[in-house]
Parts: sequence; C-alpha cells; structure tokens
Amino acid sequence: MEAGARIYIAGHRGLAGSALVRALERAGCGNLVLRNHAELELADAVAVREFFRRERPEHVFVAAAKVGGILANDRYPADFIAENLAIELNVIREAARTGVKRLLFLGSSCIYPRDCPQPMKEEQLLAGPLEPTNRPYAIAKIAGVELCWSYNRQHGAKFLAAMPTNLYGPGDNYHPEDSHVLAALLRKIHEAKQRGEPRVALWGSGRPRREFLHADDMAEACVFLMRLPQGEFDRLVAPAAAPLVNVGAGKDIAIAELAALVAEVVGWRGAFAYDGTKPDGTPRKLLDVSRLEALGWRPRIGLREGIARAYQDFLRQHAAAA
Repeated sequence: MEAGARIYIAGHRGLAGSALVRALERAGCGNLVLRNHAELELADAVAVREFFRRERPEHVFVAAAKVGGILANDRYPADFIAENLAIELNVIREAARTGVKRLLFLGSSCIYPRDCPQPMKEEQLLAGPLEPTNRPYAIAKIAGVELCWSYNRQHGAKFLAAMPTNLYGPGDNYHPEDSHVLAALLRKIHEAKQRGEPRVALWGSGRPRREFLHADDMAEACVFLMRLPQGEFDRLVAPAAAPLVNVGAGKDIAIAELAALVAEVVGWRGAFAYDGTKPDGTPRKLLDVSRLEALGWRPRIGLREGIARAYQDFLRQHAAAA
C-alpha cells in the first residue's frame, strides 16, 4: 500500500475509523477517500456500487459498523445483525467487483466462542457456541470474515480480516447506555466525582477479565498489516485458511481492577457496588497475538496512559456538549 495510493476508509468518523485516518496521515498517506453517513449510506447497495464505480479506491479499510455494549446488544439484536451484515456485504462485494488491491475488514474478538480456551487463537473461530448477549453482532462479524475468505478463494482477492480486542480512545462513545465498558466507566466515575457521590453501581460481579487496546495502537497495527511486503501479505490471505489476524495487547485485566484504575485516573475515591443480577458476558476474552507479533508489531500505549488520554478526550466532548 503505497503512500500515494487512493485509500477509502469506511466509517472514518467512528472510534476505529478516525484512528485509522490519523495513522494513515502519520504514514504519509494523503490520498484518502472519506464519506460521512449523510454523503454515503453504506447499507444502500445501489449507493455503494455507484460510489465504488466512481471513486475506484485502490485499498479499503472497513471500519464502519453498528457497535454497542451489552445493554445495546440485548435491546437491539435485529439492528445489530441486519445493519452490520448490510454494510460489510455492500462494501466487500463492491471492492471485489472493482478490483481493489487490498482490503482490511475490522471485526471483533467477540467472534470467538464464549468458553474459548485462553488466549484465543485465530484457529478457534467457530469452535464452540457464542456468548448469547452479543451473538447477533458476533455472527455478523463472522460473516464478514467469511466474505473476505470467500472472495479470496473464488476471485483471487487480497482481503484480510483483523480482529481487534476491546478498543477505547479519542472519538469513543460515552453514552450512558450504549457505550462499551471502559467508556461507560469513565463517564460514570467522572459524574460521581462531579456530584460528590461516594458509590458507583456497576453491572455484574466485576470478575470477568477483558483486554483493552488504545484505538491508535489498533490503527497502527492495521496500517502495518496493509503495508506488509506482497509475499507476507499473500501468506495471510492464502485461500487455505481464514484470512484472520488478532490485534490486541496480549494481556487482560479484571473489570473490578479496571474500575479501580479508572477511578485513580479520574481522581475519585469512592466505592463500587456490583449488581450480580446483571449479566457478566463472556468470562474472559484474551487474544493470542503471536501471529501479529511474529510479523514484527507490538502496541506502544500502556493501559494507564491510554485511559488518561481517553479521559482528556471525554472531558473535551463533555465540555463541547455543555
């Protein structure tokens, strides 16, 4: 993927997509094709076909998706599976139709079985039942992996699927009901500090373990993968196996420990009350990142540093909305 290549980032305003734009710009890639939701509805097959016919991007990052935490996934399962299936089908199909050189599809670590052996290897895809609380979203992401693999096998495409762990960072969604766990913790604890509240209620037991990766690290990993020499990239997308690479930090943390770390960063000294009647989700989700590390990439942003950066982003958003 040359610096002057025409590169389309689907979903460039989201957490992952905006990080990809920053990473590409740092890498000297200035010929970026960007369209917001009002300019291009990715669930509209006709609009997406016309966009690819007209713009002819050489490389594509598929970061567009409908995302949310446990509550949002439980409340809107039809929306999560239908919208994500439509987006990835339209973009991947038209990328293949117009001869895109390389494509990277962003999935999620929730594609792996609920009780998957830890850390989770790429080969464990479809090895067992999924976590029920986000199964519709996970199935949509699995379909995206299968689309990439199928176009590679049938049409000789060079489409790669990257499975990032839980992301956070600039541009995250801090909605009280629709956000992911780290963003939700930042908002809850900040508001408790502002109100002088001594206690914060959290879902579940606090025992599940999660892995977190700063969005800028994720983006650097994706750009690294897309700029691999042809031989190395070809091995990743060879038709014999799913074209799948885990992207993570390689270590996890219990939710209770994460909450304490966020409280430390925010400067709140209260206590947490865990509601055991609410679901925990998957007990543990830690990615095996040995495939990515063997290629020569490792994350740079530590969790405490990343949370501090994310808190500053939250404060900027909070101030702008006030």
